Amino acid sequence: MNSNHFTFWPNRLSKTLTVPETTLYDNLTITAKKYPNKAAITYYGQTFTYEQLVTEADSLAGYLEKELGVKKGEKVLLLMQNSPQYMISFFALLRVQAAVVPINPMSTTDDLAFYVRDCNIKQALAGQELHHKLTPLKKDTSLERIIVATYSEYTLAENALGEIPPEVIAPVNVPDDDIEWKDALSAKQTPSPYKGKSEDVAVIPYTSGTTGLPKGCIHTNRTVQANATGAYHWMNVTPDAVALATLPFFHVTGLVHSLLTPITAGGTIVLLTRWDRDYAAKAIDKYGCSHWINISTMLIDFLSNPNLANYDLSSLQAIGGGGAPLPEAVGEQLYERTGLRYIEGYGLSETISHTHFNPPDRPKLQCLGIPSFDVDARVIDPATGEVLGIDEEGELIVNGPQVFKGYYNREEDNRDSHIQVDGKEFFRTGDIVKMDEEGYFFIVDRLKRMINAAGYKVWPTEVESILYKHPAVQQACVVRAPDEKRGETVKAFVVLNDDAIGKVTEDEIIEWSKEQMAAYKYPRILEFTDSFPTTSSGKVLWRELQKKTADQLQ
Repeated sequence: MNSNHFTFWPNRLSKTLTVPETTLYDNLTITAKKYPNKAAITYYGQTFTYEQLVTEADSLAGYLEKELGVKKGEKVLLLMQNSPQYMISFFALLRVQAAVVPINPMSTTDDLAFYVRDCNIKQALAGQELHHKLTPLKKDTSLERIIVATYSEYTLAENALGEIPPEVIAPVNVPDDDIEWKDALSAKQTPSPYKGKSEDVAVIPYTSGTTGLPKGCIHTNRTVQANATGAYHWMNVTPDAVALATLPFFHVTGLVHSLLTPITAGGTIVLLTRWDRDYAAKAIDKYGCSHWINISTMLIDFLSNPNLANYDLSSLQAIGGGGAPLPEAVGEQLYERTGLRYIEGYGLSETISHTHFNPPDRPKLQCLGIPSFDVDARVIDPATGEVLGIDEEGELIVNGPQVFKGYYNREEDNRDSHIQVDGKEFFRTGDIVKMDEEGYFFIVDRLKRMINAAGYKVWPTEVESILYKHPAVQQACVVRAPDEKRGETVKAFVVLNDDAIGKVTEDEIIEWSKEQMAAYKYPRILEFTDSFPTTSSGKVLWRELQKKTADQLQ
């Protein structure tokens, strides 16, 4: 295990961290006892205290247990966008020791059928705008009942800072054969005494399924606590912190950093159901947001807002995120605007968010950071398993307290995704990285995304980072394209800044690229587009652009 990174470890912070034996639900109740009247959530003009949050979570837990018969270990589907009801549902399920199965709201009915069958799910909690996707499944799957939440019941529109998303202001419209949220809470059922343990399965987030069928990642209270507690200390989150929550909670980064960490600290969560750069800026200004964990595409959009200078962003103390490397040019733009360096991290569903984090006082741009508390991270040759040295590119493997307990019902995948090194079991991430002499890790690319151009390895992330330096480029995504001579070649999709549209051509950017990178790396093909397809968490769906390229050639 390399220990060079300890030289740059955050000041006054221990290099190891004992994971609490308490559960995630305990975190909420302890905070509610300490700060009962403190604002836990601010949601489109409405504020909810910690006492209200725990009271409603317990009330819903009573209904789940006494009326629906939810039992310890039962897997329950949670299909909502960011909302107070999402948070209440999450803790209510933990209260009855059920396992939360959080699902992407963009999932189709067929997608949902897979998850329901994979986990033999009987009960679901869903947002009103999403429940129609679930109702067909009550006919031909194990799904029996759905509790439906209407977001508008938790807003105060006249106090909102701007336009409210349509699904958030929609009135109650729940079919008779589903259970209205307010009816579940008004039943005022009391759950049995809480007996939750650290090793209880708490949440089963699913991987995106980009390398086959989606896989459920089994996480206990302990594995999630490792990162919720770690982030609480690493990011200096105090009871007076105000977190801007714009990442979706179904995603592990949003769950840990925008929901669980602020609650562990007793901070306030300013909650957005849908990303809106103007509303986000107004919220920072109005509520004095101090912490904001996001994704690079979100920050790029935020900084390109022509109205940004109208808002006071001085309350921000820490901005960071993961999912995709932040282009260096965007990081510099952030620093010029706020005086803050972007604190990038790295993680996976299998590690319930981060295994790596940049030290807040010494971050590097386009860098995954250094291993977090008690994480052993190494770089290996993906073919031989040999551990590689400084600046050698290979597959990242990790061992740490946040690593999942395995894929649900996937024994073969569990075997294939782990490797023994020096008597320890490591998870194979599938990401190609390298480590510098100071112990900082840098992404090279996904193992499956590499472009083989005439025998030369081209990593799209590297090409994208250089394209971002062009003043006309707002976003860039690089994919492979077939080439008669080279086998594969480099193609770039580019979203231009508004003031560059019609003034810069594809050929001009290609010619500029020739001067910026090696001859085998620069894009031979460049295509302008208005926007990129993204996941609801903001990641660019490069595979869709890859498919578009293939379809164009047919």
